[in-house]
Amino acid sequence: MHTDSNVCEKSSSLPLLVAMTLFAALVVPVQLTPQKIMTYGVPGADTGTGQGTPGSASAQAAHTAFGPSNPLYVPSTLPFHAPPFDKIKDEDYQPAIEAGIEQNREEIRAIADNPEEPTFENTFVAMEKSGRLIDRVCDVFYGIIAANVNPVLQKVQDTEAPKLAALQDAIYLNPKLFQRVEKVYQQRHSLNLDPESLRLVEYDYNEFVLAGARLSDADKAKLKELNEEEANLTTAFISKLLAATKAAGYVTKDMSALAGLSDAELAAAATAAKERKVEGWELPMQNTTQQPILQSLTNRDTRHAVFENSWNRTERGGDNDTRATIARLAQLRAEKAKLIGFANYAAWSLSDQMARTPGAALKFMDALVPASTAKVAGETKDIQALIDAQYGGFTLEPWDWDFYSEQVRKAKFDVDESQVKPYFELNNVLHNGVFYAATMLYGITFQQRFEIPVYDPDVQVYEVFDVDGKPLALWYCDYFKRDNKNGGAWMSTFASQSKLLGTLPIVLNVANFSKPAAGEPALLSFSDVTTMFHEFGHALHGMFADTTYPSLSGTAVPRDYVEFPSQFNEHWASYSAVFDHFAHHYKTGAPMPAELAQKIKKSETFNQGYMLTELLAAAELDMQWHTVSPDAPLQNPDAFETAALRKTHLALSAVPPRYRSSYFMHIWGNGYQAGYYAYLWCEMLDNDAFQWFLDNGGLTRANGDRFRRMILSRGNTEDLGKAFAAWLGREPEIGPMLKARGLTPEAPAK
Repeated sequence: MHTDSNVCEKSSSLPLLVAMTLFAALVVPVQLTPQKIMTYGVPGADTGTGQGTPGSASAQAAHTAFGPSNPLYVPSTLPFHAPPFDKIKDEDYQPAIEAGIEQNREEIRAIADNPEEPTFENTFVAMEKSGRLIDRVCDVFYGIIAANVNPVLQKVQDTEAPKLAALQDAIYLNPKLFQRVEKVYQQRHSLNLDPESLRLVEYDYNEFVLAGARLSDADKAKLKELNEEEANLTTAFISKLLAATKAAGYVTKDMSALAGLSDAELAAAATAAKERKVEGWELPMQNTTQQPILQSLTNRDTRHAVFENSWNRTERGGDNDTRATIARLAQLRAEKAKLIGFANYAAWSLSDQMARTPGAALKFMDALVPASTAKVAGETKDIQALIDAQYGGFTLEPWDWDFYSEQVRKAKFDVDESQVKPYFELNNVLHNGVFYAATMLYGITFQQRFEIPVYDPDVQVYEVFDVDGKPLALWYCDYFKRDNKNGGAWMSTFASQSKLLGTLPIVLNVANFSKPAAGEPALLSFSDVTTMFHEFGHALHGMFADTTYPSLSGTAVPRDYVEFPSQFNEHWASYSAVFDHFAHHYKTGAPMPAELAQKIKKSETFNQGYMLTELLAAAELDMQWHTVSPDAPLQNPDAFETAALRKTHLALSAVPPRYRSSYFMHIWGNGYQAGYYAYLWCEMLDNDAFQWFLDNGGLTRANGDRFRRMILSRGNTEDLGKAFAAWLGREPEIGPMLKARGLTPEAPAK
């Protein structure tokens, strides 16, 4: 009953809503996955649980290829039991996964068939301890499949996804197991359980019910069929999208088409073309609709071509067209919701989230639309005025927005990215920004570990030490774009914290920054800087976990809460005491001039109408897809999207949704279905939280320690709404969010 630890990311006020591949095939509608599949165990782990070891007779009979020669057979002997990437080969994963599935089935059968009366220990604790092998293998495999995929690993995922989905069903739809869970649940208040144990009982019971444990045998059989189909469709979508995004790169042999790009950007484009074995230059696609490179390209025809490649990447017909896949996924999910007893998929999915109902989420989003679109109208007017002043002779289109908005930004704030980037060298930002803020707030320190093997030469590893000097976590970072890496940025774990299992967290942060040419520094935009802080906020949430049960540890929280710690951590990127510590020129070491730094900070609310509107459009699309009636016919994705945007007053010609339905990885492959609103919901929390810090002394150890103790360390061990209110001293308010985005009306001049 453990949540998948891979976490989708976004930058709350900068254009970086990004994606990654979650353990999508296993995500139940409440986004949480069985602990049997995703328990995170490494340090101090044994090779089994007493209910079947990796070398058990039945497992070995079924999987003779899996034995002691496989590096995944037993926990690694490396520090923290880190994955032995120097020994793991692609062909090691599949036999390990299949042996883990078989072992876990045996463990679940043993728990369900236990002749003793069900107790908290022999049912709930036993489930928490089960699945050590499959967890260890999947922790590594699904971290790598998102960051470093290849055809062999893709085939393993395609093959194993339905088997893992079936394993989930074998757990949640096991009638004997549910009888034991239900009996303990009914007695829970008389068992003298500590608060965390009581939370686990109630959490697990609810997950069983939402997964269909109360269904008739016939309906369970139908649900299993739908789950298997969804697993296959999800895997197909991910494969199609990865291939489509790769194929959609803009390629040219004409250097003049790339006018406006810097020497570094041209070198990166040449390297991309060389890696793809094509002549000339290539501009690879990122996962979002808009492409960052559009900001620099002066050739309007090139901008148009790049945008069209992005917009139509999955709608060109052929093997990589995803429209039929997503139409069936939406229909299938509605059918599942009806089986469980809900009006639509969103009602099912949100029943255990902070928002609770689709109506609440829609009301929250709808309230933002007027202010957002009004801001866009003003921004559109400013950009069109600039185009007209330059005698452009055309009406603003989506492929023009970033190019001309950057000019408006420069005119208003005189912020030139080429002037800014030299002050944001990646390693300096990491050490003197991200790490520095964490040390100031929480007292933790970092030491790079060069001897721990990695899955790609670009990956770095750090050991994290707590304030008392004790090992706290192992942290990996993988920052540069590769063709075989999913787009965007994310956090996942190779292991998570658990007192019960004696494990410490191993956390991975991944991004897609442009890789510099050999010998050149990696210079970042301020948006990239904010991304680093965001992802590390997720990492801190995982590293500071201090819970007994793995199912409730770290980022195992509702979607509309999980982005709160990461978005909160973004604020320190522009906080003066931190910003001044890392914003230094990579050649001279000189601090960024105060005037330039002030312009960056003042420009943070620039273009917020556009950024919020494209985000709202995607979030509303998600909710419209997942509130389709179970009795509705199969939808035409293009027609559905057009109607949905009009219905929500977000059909703006110059502002397309951040993700088109056909390449919306979050909702079709990442477990964020009916949950994309969560980024905005969490933004309300993070801005309110940061305002509390400002009101109480800002960046201090006392504030950091209190935040760690009451928020970051608690995982899902208590009601999170109550926990937030207890820390803040009141219920959250939307005012700080509107202020941060520049959407609060200015007071009239006196």
